[in-house]
Amino acid sequence: MKKLFFILIALVSVHTIHAQHRVNSFFDDMGIVSLETQELKESSDTLVTVFHRTDDVVWSRVVYRIIDMRFKQNYQLYTPLSASDPVYSSLLKVMLQAIADGMDVYAKMENGDFRPVFNEDRKRSGEQVFPLLDLDADNAKEEDVRADERVLRLDSNQVVEFNSTAFSLYAKNQLKYVIQEVIFFDKHYSRMYSKILAIAPMHPDRIALSESMPVMDALYGQILFWVPFDSFRPYMAQQYVTPRGSDSKRVTFDDFFMQKEYSSYLVGVNNIYSRMIPEIGTTYEEMQREQERIETELLNVEQDLWEY
Repeated sequence: MKKLFFILIALVSVHTIHAQHRVNSFFDDMGIVSLETQELKESSDTLVTVFHRTDDVVWSRVVYRIIDMRFKQNYQLYTPLSASDPVYSSLLKVMLQAIADGMDVYAKMENGDFRPVFNEDRKRSGEQVFPLLDLDADNAKEEDVRADERVLRLDSNQVVEFNSTAFSLYAKNQLKYVIQEVIFFDKHYSRMYSKILAIAPMHPDRIALSESMPVMDALYGQILFWVPFDSFRPYMAQQYVTPRGSDSKRVTFDDFFMQKEYSSYLVGVNNIYSRMIPEIGTTYEEMQREQERIETELLNVEQDLWEY
């Protein structure tokens, strides 16, 4: 009887170990490298966050940065340009699929206001998102855009779907994203933090660009819509970025942003005048000096706070 008992215990243990091995295995049941795991999908429901009390935040500054896909460090966000890749996706594809799955986006403010506002009046979902994605929207009528030209469209059941056919033509010029970020010092943890608040895709074909156009008008005109970053994180946590060096080092889009593996440059800060860097400097050299001044100021804040 004891022998039978120990055999049953051994079988249960082997089954448990085998089950754990299968869940954590680098290979799937067919012996193929397993990139999509159960843990990855479950992680989107348990994203790591740090709680910050309002009373502990003694200094904060909201800034705007542009992530340019032409920078080598951002190639992983830009590729693959094809929507047919069965393993990897670009940031644009992840965002469009999230919208098709029901993620809300928010229309930008009018009159050139760069700041995102997340209220019911600006919320767009489902078929309401279509006009926000139309290129040169100011010069084209809604009825002039055919369904097969849209990257998001309605299927036969009137459900929003992702259009892989139109994706490649659209994606090749999706070269920039602008993020709204808050940088703050938490005295409880005695350190500086930063958190992305919102992200917006920018498309150059959205407006007719010209050399005489003011820089801020060009930047504002290219913004398609705003997405609250925390609403987007669960979708990013379910997809790996294209590997940079080794296929074994798998990083989700959420990890990529949380670990700040992207490259960006400062384009503005929230201030009493609501002026961005291109509005302060008239030449490239002047704007670059203003960027460097603000970046240096942000780096010195933590040291200055400790002195007082």
